[in-house]
Amino acid sequence: METHETLPQIISVDDHTVEPPGVWQDRLPAKYRDTGPRIVRAPVERMTFVGGKFAPKMGTPGGDGPQADWWVYEDLHRPLTRLDTAVGYARDEIRLEGITYEQMRPGSFSVPERLADMDVNHVQSALCFPTFPRFCGQTFTEAKDRELGLLGVRAYNDWMVEEWCGPQSHGRLIPLTLIPLWDPELAAAEVRRNAARGVRAVCFSEIPPHLGLPGIHTDHWDPFLRACDETGTVVAMHIGSSSKMPSTSADAPPAVGSTITFANCCFSMVDWLMSGKFDRFPNLRIMYAEGQIGWIPYILERADIVWQENRAWGGVAEKVLRPPSELFAGHVHGCFFDDAFGLKNLDAIGVGNVLYETDYPHSDSTWPRSRQVAEEQMGHLPADVVERLVRRNAIELLGLTAEGLWGESAGRG
Repeated sequence: METHETLPQIISVDDHTVEPPGVWQDRLPAKYRDTGPRIVRAPVERMTFVGGKFAPKMGTPGGDGPQADWWVYEDLHRPLTRLDTAVGYARDEIRLEGITYEQMRPGSFSVPERLADMDVNHVQSALCFPTFPRFCGQTFTEAKDRELGLLGVRAYNDWMVEEWCGPQSHGRLIPLTLIPLWDPELAAAEVRRNAARGVRAVCFSEIPPHLGLPGIHTDHWDPFLRACDETGTVVAMHIGSSSKMPSTSADAPPAVGSTITFANCCFSMVDWLMSGKFDRFPNLRIMYAEGQIGWIPYILERADIVWQENRAWGGVAEKVLRPPSELFAGHVHGCFFDDAFGLKNLDAIGVGNVLYETDYPHSDSTWPRSRQVAEEQMGHLPADVVERLVRRNAIELLGLTAEGLWGESAGRG
């Protein structure tokens, strides 16, 4: 990079939306509005996050104490928290506490303000993961009423495509949809329904067995994977999408888990590389959001050694037909927002396998300094490599227009 002005506009493949209060109330049938997701303002009676487990307790609405807006759905009570939307606050002010919509930055849930905050941050386009449904729709998977859960998934997807990424976003917000994880045939149908309207990315769990679901070493997920393969839909997995963040003990402080969040992506990637799925579904692409990239070279080296030396007893000789590093190069994308070590080892990862993100509006976000962070960490790289990392790889993976927008080339008029 020659000068400060040369950084191309960023396409972030991992930001987040905080869903407005009416997403489900505006779309669910009337009979479900009292049990479907809705916002209730109530005190926070208790809230802890220890050993990787988040445990909030809602007080009685109208009662005394710190107030928060809570998502209520069947028996679930989940508060909006400062960690959901921390941008604009000093690091020492970002605590584990409940908040209301009025206490968060409007760009968290409102498209015009989001676009303005993207402008401040040198971001052209962004792919946004959900908040209340959690990172792959676990909230609906854990619910008792499957019919309501399916309607909840579809309502979210309709809101995501038609409103969040609708005309007011001017193609700058890129849709990322959910599936009903409890039924791979229904999941496949939902992938195809959304692909028909230009969606090219879908959320999935990094480690499905942590959700009580089958792993990817069986054929359970094949209908879903076939739909992704045939429609060019990227399987997007965010850290925490297994509802189990890495930790070491029940009393470990959150800082332990925050340091090793990449571990879930690491375990998941080895799962996929040793699953045989990439040979069965040659067009399949997966990406790991917020997992960073510095750990990837060693894992590829080790996986190749195991595949070469231990495959006779390792259970992969008949299904993994190529070296894992070769499978990675053709099918896997790592995403980062702050990883100077990974960038120094980019050749061992692959320039075409790396995507950039800003993580707005979470506490880890580099907003509003994402441009400066990129310039500082990528200053040693040629301009064409920087351009690939911050936008062109995302354009190619997500089927965006040449200008980096979600538009006609993605099937949207």
